[in-house]
Amino acid sequence: MSGVLVMGAGSVGCFVGGLTQLGGMPVHFVGRPRVLSALRSKGLRLTDQDGLDRHIPALELRLHDELPAELKPDLVLLCVKSGATAEAAALLGAALPAGTPVLSLQNGVGNTALARAQAPQLDWHAGMVPFNIAELAPGHYHRGSGGALAVEGRPEDAALRAWQAALAGVGMKLRLHADLAPVQWGKLLINLNNPVNALSGRPLREQLLQRGYRRVLAALQQEALDLLDAAQRPVAQLTPLPPRRLLTLLRLPTPLFRLAASRLLRVDAKARSSMADDLAQGRVTEIDALCGEVVRLAQGLGRQAPLNARMQALVQDWPQRGRPYAPSELLAAMGQP
Repeated sequence: MSGVLVMGAGSVGCFVGGLTQLGGMPVHFVGRPRVLSALRSKGLRLTDQDGLDRHIPALELRLHDELPAELKPDLVLLCVKSGATAEAAALLGAALPAGTPVLSLQNGVGNTALARAQAPQLDWHAGMVPFNIAELAPGHYHRGSGGALAVEGRPEDAALRAWQAALAGVGMKLRLHADLAPVQWGKLLINLNNPVNALSGRPLREQLLQRGYRRVLAALQQEALDLLDAAQRPVAQLTPLPPRRLLTLLRLPTPLFRLAASRLLRVDAKARSSMADDLAQGRVTEIDALCGEVVRLAQGLGRQAPLNARMQALVQDWPQRGRPYAPSELLAAMGQP
C-alpha cells in the first residue's frame, strides 16, 4: 500500500489530507473515534473563504482507527496535537520503513526535533500551516484565512514534488525552504493570538476588532520578539507588516486599525482558533507549544517571560472559570493597564 498517510485526522489533517486526495493522491486517515465516526457517516466536506466547496463521499475515504501494519506510505503528514508527538512518532518509527519522509504540520517549533529523537530512522521535515481551519460541523472543515503551506525540504525530494503538484491541482501552494525555523517562529508569533481568541469566546475577526484583545496579543508578541532578538534568532515576516511594525498596528484605536489592517482582516466570520474548539470541548490545548515555547526560550537565556507564562496559566485554569473574558477583564488578568 502506498500514497499519503495522515497521522492525526483533526482539523489540519482532514483539510490538508482532503485537499491531497482531491489532488489525485491516495490518502489514508488515522484519527480518533469522534472524527472518524463523522467521516464514516457524512464523508468529508471542505470549504474555504474563497468559495471552495468540495465533498468526498464516505465510501471514498480510507479511514483507520489505528496505524495499519501493512501500510507503507510514500509520505506521512503528522498532524497530531503537540502533546501527542512523541507517542505518534514512536508508532510511526516502529511501523514504517527507514527513510520514509514525514512532515510535521504542527504548531510550535520543537515538534520535529522531538519526533526525530523518537524515530531517527525516518526522514523528518518541519512544516507550517499558515491558515485557520475550523470544524463547522461533524465532517465539515473550513479554511477561514489565507497563506501557502511551507515545508523544510529540497526541490529534488520526489515525495515532496509529487505532493506539491497534487496540491497545486486544487489551488493550494506549497513552498519549500532550506531552513524553516524563521518561518516557524514567525507563525508562533501569529499563533500567540490563539489563546487570546480562545479566552475571548468570539470568532476571530470579531475578536481582532476589539482593541483590548489586540493589546494583549501585542504584549505577548513584543515579549517574544525581545527574547528572539536576544537569542539572535531570525523571524520570517508572514503578515503584510514586519513583526515589530505589526505591534504598532495592533495597538491602534479600532477605527484606525480597521482602516489600516484590511489585509490582516481578510478572515471570514466562521474562523476561530483551534484552541477555542479545544476549550469548548474540554480537550487538552497546545498552549505549551505556543506560550510555553516562549517561556522556555526565556529560560534558555536566563530570563523570564511573565506575560506568556501568565497566559499559559489562564488557559490551564479555564476549567475553573468556564466563561469568556471581556477585553477589559483579559487586560486586567494579564496585568496590563
